[in-house]
Amino acid sequence: MSILFSRHCEYALQAVLFLARKGEGGNTSIRELTEALHTPFFFLAKILQDLSHKGLLISHKGPSGGFSLARPTNEITLFDIVDAIDGRGLFEDCVLGFPACSPEHSCAMHDEWSKSRDGIQEVLTNKTIAEMAAAMKKPEYSYHLP
Repeated sequence: MSILFSRHCEYALQAVLFLARKGEGGNTSIRELTEALHTPFFFLAKILQDLSHKGLLISHKGPSGGFSLARPTNEITLFDIVDAIDGRGLFEDCVLGFPACSPEHSCAMHDEWSKSRDGIQEVLTNKTIAEMAAAMKKPEYSYHLP
């Protein structure tokens, strides 16, 4: 598990990258996603439904149903996915968990964490799924080039 994102968010990022590598214009079943990503079926199904409700995926019903991206890959950022699943707490909450942490009333980590947090947010906001899919070198994603 990553130190920044929940397991839900990790699976969401992986699933969206898988769909992006597979290419636009087709449905991918939950079964195919769970087998390729080695994720629990019902856990991933819930995550995909959440992404559908947030407008990032389209859920197709029926025997040939599945999921597809709701927007072109160059219009979806990593931040969109993180925000949809984990929310903005990483970028707004105190890293030490204090309820009120600001420059005026800061915790011991505030200044250092603010710099790191801002850098992370910039990367997530500026990286599109298209860029990430093109840079992916994981073998399980290699045969899904658009």
